[in-house]
Amino acid sequence: MRKPAFVAVDWGTSSFRGWLMTANGDALAETRGPEGMLHCATTGFAPVLADHLARLGAPPDLPVLICGMAGARQGWIEAPYLRTPTRLDALHDGAQRVAAEGDIRILPGIAQADATAPDVMRGEETQLLGGTESDFTGLVCIPGTHSKWIRIDKGSVVSFTTYMTGELFSVIARHSILKHAIDPDAGSPAANDAFRDGLQRAIDTPSALPASLFSLRAAQLLGFEKQADGAARLSGLLIGTEIADARSRYGRHPGRLIGAGALKDLYAAALAAAGFEATIVDAERASQQGLTKAAIHLWGAQFT
Repeated sequence: MRKPAFVAVDWGTSSFRGWLMTANGDALAETRGPEGMLHCATTGFAPVLADHLARLGAPPDLPVLICGMAGARQGWIEAPYLRTPTRLDALHDGAQRVAAEGDIRILPGIAQADATAPDVMRGEETQLLGGTESDFTGLVCIPGTHSKWIRIDKGSVVSFTTYMTGELFSVIARHSILKHAIDPDAGSPAANDAFRDGLQRAIDTPSALPASLFSLRAAQLLGFEKQADGAARLSGLLIGTEIADARSRYGRHPGRLIGAGALKDLYAAALAAAGFEATIVDAERASQQGLTKAAIHLWGAQFT
């Protein structure tokens, strides 16, 4: 029987994911819940972790390594940002130990402390560690509510940019005039011609986004498109604008796409259309592997 070495936790703003991990990065058991940072701000972090550790059947002396929003200023304890440029395999140097029973540590995020392009990440840095090699050079795209594009040089995060693409989609689709042009039950945008057309238009002319958004509504009013195409076109326009800007900043270098589910497939299609060569990495597996790499640095002697 394989022996658990530590507990890995990805603690987000609105979710909790935990795994009972072996020393070689295999998950023996998992636990999930909606008790993210916002929930724990009122209930406390320690009781939530204790409940999930019990669900995992984790031995009481097993160390716990956490990434994500538990280390934010409003989290359990603050794990101060490491500043770019920073090596991913040195994340463990910034881990903060929680004053609690047992050995519980929280990994830091990464900050780009540049007044002309300030940016921060928490959680994605661990996915980067798990989804790349120690000498990796290239671009990494991590799609999500706040998508990240990261330039890495020989294992060091050099610069990155965050795009509020997913949040913009939600706000526009729910709270703008375009809510009348969006069918929330429409199928996957990736196979829709409206997605591909919106994507290409945005890649070719990203500065036209404000006009393209209104054209989405006008096209339906005039009978050129159907409401069923609205979500696909909106996705294409927003993702295409993101990709166009990232390409202008970083070029079109081979890289990685770290994602999950339908969003991963959507970005894979979009990157291919824009001429990017990207190896796809599962986001959850990247988190597990990143936490494992950091845990080996912290407690490797105990794992043998």
